[in-house]
Parts: sequence; C-alpha cells; structure tokens
Amino acid sequence: MNFAVGFKPLLGDAHSMDNLEKQLICPICLEMFSKPVVILPCQHNLCRKCANDVFQASNPLWQSRGSTAVSSGGRFRCPSCRHEVVLDRHGVYGLQRNLLVENIIDIYKQESSRPLHSKAEQHLMCEEHEDEKINIYCLSCEVPTCSLCKVFGAHKDCEVAPLPTIYKRQKSELSDGIAMLVAGNDRVQAVITQMEEVCQTIEDNSRRQKQLLNQRFETLCAVLEERKGELLQALAREQEEKLQRVRGLIRQYGDHLEASSKLVESAIQSMEEPQMALYLQQAKELINKVGAMSKVELAGRPEPGYESMEQFSVSVEHVAEMLRTIDFRPGAAGEDEDEEVAFDGDDGNAGLEEERPSASESLH
Repeated sequence: MNFAVGFKPLLGDAHSMDNLEKQLICPICLEMFSKPVVILPCQHNLCRKCANDVFQASNPLWQSRGSTAVSSGGRFRCPSCRHEVVLDRHGVYGLQRNLLVENIIDIYKQESSRPLHSKAEQHLMCEEHEDEKINIYCLSCEVPTCSLCKVFGAHKDCEVAPLPTIYKRQKSELSDGIAMLVAGNDRVQAVITQMEEVCQTIEDNSRRQKQLLNQRFETLCAVLEERKGELLQALAREQEEKLQRVRGLIRQYGDHLEASSKLVESAIQSMEEPQMALYLQQAKELINKVGAMSKVELAGRPEPGYESMEQFSVSVEHVAEMLRTIDFRPGAAGEDEDEEVAFDGDDGNAGLEEERPSASESLH
C-alpha cells in the first residue's frame, strides 16, 4: 500500500510525558533531578546537592569538600528506603554519577520544550483513492489502509480493525517493552557496580597476600629471594587472570547497557510521533528490537568466593634445606598460620608437601 500525505493535527501524548516526569523527581527537593545525579548503593537516585545536604545534616562534624583537614567519611540513610549509606573520605563526591538518568533528563527537557501543535494538520491519504483518509488497519497484511481498499481494493478479503485501536495496542506494547528494558538496565547497572567491587576486593586481597609474603620472606636468608620472586609472579598471574575475566564481563555488560540505552532513547523518540500511521510504519520493527533486546542473555557473573586469594598463603616455619620447596597450599584459607606447610616424615624435617595449583585450576 502506498500513501499520499495530507495533513491534520494530532495531540501530543502529554500523559506519557507526565508519567516520565514523575520518575525524575528527587525525593528530597521534590523537583526534577538537577545534575549531577548520584546513584546510591540501594540503586535510588538523588541530586548530589540534596545528598550532600542530608549527609551534612547527619554528620555535622564532617569536613566539607576542599577542607585541608582529613576526614574519615560518614554515613546517612537513603530517604526513599532508609538503607544506610556508608561514605568514604570523599563524602557524596565519591558516589557514582547516574549518567543514564542525566541523559533521560536532557531528552525530557528537549521534548518538553518542543511545541505540541507546531505543524499544520496532517493526515495520510490513500494513494489509490486520493480523497480517502487512512483510517483502518489491515490485520492480514499488517499495514494501514483506507475503507475503500477494504470494500473494493486489494484488502477486500482481509481482516481489518480501526486504526486507533491498533495504534493504542502497539503503542502499549512498545511502552511495556521500554519499561522492561529500563528495569533491565537498572539491574545491569547494579551488576556492573557489584563486579567493580569484586575487582577492588581482588586487588585488596592480592595486595594483602603480597604484604604477608614480603613480611615472611624478610625473616629468611638470601636463598629465599629467588623463591619469593617465583611465588609473587604466580600470585600476580592469578590476579591478572581473574581481573581480565571480571573486566571482560564488565565490558560485555557495559556494551549491552549502552546498546539498550540507545534503543530506549530511540523508542522514546518514536513514541512522541503524533501521526498514527507514520508511527505504525516503524512501530513493529521497534517492538521486535525491544523484545529481542529484552531476551538477550548475558554471561554469568563470577561464582561466590571468586575474588578470594587466600589459596596463596605460605608459612616460614621450616628448615633451611627445605626452603626451595616452599609452595602455596590449596585450602590454606582459615587454617592456623603456623600450620600452613605440611612435612613428610616423623620428625617433620624429611621433606615438604608440594602442591602447586595451576592458574586454570584456580579459576575453576
């Protein structure tokens, strides 16, 4: 079906914009979020200025940003869910910005400033019947058409429905899809935050184990220096392999989040199209894309305890002739530090029990 363009105004979907605006209200100042917008660990959002006001009220002795004194951080409760938020010495300036919400605010402000009735009245006209408006939708061919096409034309044997009915139905489908994507994006953002914390924990645990190794090797003679280097290299390899895996997952989740956000932006712009027929020409494709994006399965997160580096633990309680046999013991975490190395023989001096886990075994 080909269409000729005639014109008639369509009212903008002000209700959808009102609903969107309600989601962009700060629970403290009760106004639209003002940038920068920060996201709390509980996934609620606040204006950074409002968050700082609440934080300062809860921590009156905390030094303000730019002060020369060193602060130890503080805490306050989320005004939405009462979850306790613990901050470091940077205060609210250490909270992560929610760039997705800031971008949505920019889009909302642009759309709100656009006149709803700036165009002349428009309506699509049937090209085969030039005086007929496009006023029905062919369910069989999935295209808008006119009444004469149903009576005399190419769609006389097809099942049809009123154009507004299909318009509302498909717009509702797209709206539901957008809501699912937005909810999915929030979950992806939470997963990314958790995996970033996993990276930090891996680095902290690795640093702690390195310090323990250094402290113990300092009590030994020069022969331990060579072995110390080998053990540190093994630990560093394990750390690098784990970090590469988790960072790869972060990149994958981040790419998915970026693609999903762009699709949400495109869908929101499409929903503002006032022309039912024009909207329906592109709505089906968007609905399919949104549905496909909602079903994308992301790679699993690291298993519990993946960030642990406790298997890289050694003891210095052994005889000098056995120094070159020191190795990491799997399962040493939680054991007494004085019993981390096992010996063969009755007197404990016959030899050391050697068990060196490979990098692949540590990952699995």
